[in-house]
Amino acid sequence: MEFSELARVFQAIEATRRRLEITALLADLFRRAPEDADILPYLLQGRLGPPYATPDLGMDERRIAQALAEATGTEVEEVWRRYGELGDLGLVAEALLPTTGEPVTVRAVFADLRAIAAASGKGAQERKIALFRDLLRRLGARAARYVVRIAQGRLRLQVGDATIVDALAAACDGAPRAPIERAYALSADLGLVARTLLADGPAALARIHPTPGRPVLSALAERLPTPQAVIQKLGRVLAEPKYDGLRLQAHKRAEQVWLFSRRLEDLTHAFPDIARAVRQQVRADEAILDGEAVGYDPRRQRFLPFQQTVRRRRKHGVEAMELLFPLRYYAFDLLYLDGADYTSLPQEERSRRLRDILREQPEGILHVAPQLVTADAAELGRFFDETVGRGLEGLVVKRPDAPYHAGAREFNWVKLKRGYQRALADTFDLVIVGYDRGRGKRARLGIGSLLCAVYDPEQDRFRTVSRVGSGLSDDEWVELRDRLDAVRVDARPGRVESLITPDVWVEPTYVVEVIAAEITRSPLHTCGKVDAQPGFALRFPRVASIRFDRRPEDATTEAEIVRLYSLRA
Repeated sequence: MEFSELARVFQAIEATRRRLEITALLADLFRRAPEDADILPYLLQGRLGPPYATPDLGMDERRIAQALAEATGTEVEEVWRRYGELGDLGLVAEALLPTTGEPVTVRAVFADLRAIAAASGKGAQERKIALFRDLLRRLGARAARYVVRIAQGRLRLQVGDATIVDALAAACDGAPRAPIERAYALSADLGLVARTLLADGPAALARIHPTPGRPVLSALAERLPTPQAVIQKLGRVLAEPKYDGLRLQAHKRAEQVWLFSRRLEDLTHAFPDIARAVRQQVRADEAILDGEAVGYDPRRQRFLPFQQTVRRRRKHGVEAMELLFPLRYYAFDLLYLDGADYTSLPQEERSRRLRDILREQPEGILHVAPQLVTADAAELGRFFDETVGRGLEGLVVKRPDAPYHAGAREFNWVKLKRGYQRALADTFDLVIVGYDRGRGKRARLGIGSLLCAVYDPEQDRFRTVSRVGSGLSDDEWVELRDRLDAVRVDARPGRVESLITPDVWVEPTYVVEVIAAEITRSPLHTCGKVDAQPGFALRFPRVASIRFDRRPEDATTEAEIVRLYSLRA
């Protein structure tokens, strides 16, 4: 397929907010270009690869503007002037380049962008500019608009993973969605899934299994308010402490180790101590562990707050931070072992094999999360109280016979936290979809409150549930505003449903953990809103932490809010 054809699809997606129309457009795209199925999912989301292995183009706005100026024979000052008027370098490129260009294929554009990203060493920036200039010269105006936006990290078509999964099913004459969804959950690579499906059919998706070096989407937990409710729902359970740290998958193949976050980022560089421990303490050639990295003070033998743990997640000063904030890694699941996919095995079996392969050391970094197996609500309550007394959040309670549901929120795992007791507040993971500029004392910060939403995985939509204006320091507000401004958009994002218009809309990217006193009905919010019935809102919310480790699709779901409200009514 020529890139000019893909640009027409991009433009059609931009012109609608209707998910069914977007799904139909994408299904038609996959049917017309099966030979490009392996790269189309990446380009639709403005990436050059799957989330865990997408290279950075390494070009800022200044260099993009320089390449555009050279490609069009325009002074750089004129490019900047037009950028000031239009607010979009993609539109500037469209205005400056001829309507039609050379017949450049989608795969050629993708290869050129990857080559730009790979340029390194002495003179790399000059080579990047020259390569990008030459690419732009070959493109027509509309194609250039979208290539520049991809380079700038501002494509923002609002095409979520769930919508691509639906489109792939539709492209294969209504193939079942579940096998496509599972293949993606086990590989975190929609390009691999699309190529396998369109080349070999739905049955071939069964060949996609967990592989070291490629993350699996994290299993997520539902919530219940009391030990009694947990036992009533699940019966006999396996309970483990819930650590307030960074969820990390540890992958091992011989001496090579990868560490992946819930956002599917490769964070191996940030945690060399955990990587060393995986090499030393995991008795297997190949393994994939799921677990939590949490700060730990060995002198006082106590866990550190999340705010200190998260300081280890950095690119620079890693060795110094390793000494300042030591970590422990608590493994709680085994997804793969020496060529075998363990995700379909019962939880009890996975837990047993995990203990078999982990060489625990009293002063070591890697530990297996302690467990209680019980069908007694009183015993579960005592374990809960003991765990909370150690400064932890509470428990994750699991069905012993359940498989690992990658990427899904099921009642196979249930959270039981301090906040779920009626006398205390609950915690929710919310996605920021906009913010209001500061008023009064907040005016100097440029941000005063956040518009936050929950996620509906069935419709791939974010629906508002709260405005949050407290819980952060002035410095944290400013840092968050800078991050949000990097993903700001001119209009309400296509996947967001809101009756409120904030001062600034942002692409759903960042997750905040919010504490709230209770859930109430509200005519202002779209969470749970049906026809004339009011929606749901969080009362007295405040930010507990910014969760850079979580994907927006991992946020609290709309169904969770509705269910919790019904439990408390």
